[in-house]
Amino acid sequence: MSSIGILGTGRVGTALAGKLAAAGHHVILGRRSPKEATAAPVEGPDPRIWFAGQRTTARTADIVINATPGDSSLARLTDLRAELAGKILVDVSNATRDGGDGLPGDLCHPGSSLAEQLQSALPDTRVVKTLNTMLFMVMTAPETLATPPTVYVSGNDEHAKKTVAGLLGDLGWQPAWIEDLGDITTARATEAMILVVPHILRRHGFRPFAVSLAR
Repeated sequence: MSSIGILGTGRVGTALAGKLAAAGHHVILGRRSPKEATAAPVEGPDPRIWFAGQRTTARTADIVINATPGDSSLARLTDLRAELAGKILVDVSNATRDGGDGLPGDLCHPGSSLAEQLQSALPDTRVVKTLNTMLFMVMTAPETLATPPTVYVSGNDEHAKKTVAGLLGDLGWQPAWIEDLGDITTARATEAMILVVPHILRRHGFRPFAVSLAR
C-alpha cells in the first residue's frame, strides 16, 4: 500500500482520507499550518490517519491528492514544487469564482484548466485529474447512486494514471466506470462540467450526483 498525502482538510479531504485509510493506505492529512512545516506527522484521533503541515505532507507522501480550494490551488502547490518533484499529484479540485450565492460561477482558467496549469508549474510532477465531476460524497461511495456513475481521468503519464485507477478502485469505483480521456489537456473538458453543478443544486438541492457517460 502507498503513503498518501492529502492537501486540504475539508469535506473532500477528510472523506478521501477515511476511505483510503480503510483500504489499508497510510494517510497523512495536510493542514495549512506554517509552524508545522518541518515537523514530523502526528497521529490523529483515528490511528490510521496522521496530520502534518502541507509542506511536510507533500514531502513525506508517495502520492499527493490536491483537495485544496481550486481558486488558490495553483499558488499553493507551486510553492511546494520541490516537495512534489517526482510525485504523482492527483488533482480533484475545480478552480471557479463564486457565482454570488456560494455556488461555483465562472472558471478561473477559461480555455485551459487547473490541472494543465499545475502540470506546467510542476514539470517534475505527474499530474492526474479525476473525481472533479461529482459531489464529494460520491467520490467515496459511487455505488450509492441509482445509475452507474463515471469518473474521468486525464494525465500525460500512463503509469501514473494506472496507479490512480488503482486508488479509484480502493474508493469503490469499478473498472467499467473509469473513463481515461487522454492527456492533461482533456481536463479542461471535465473542469468545465462544474458549470452545470450550480443549476442542478438550485433545482434539486444538495443531493448526490455525478456527471456521467451513458452508453
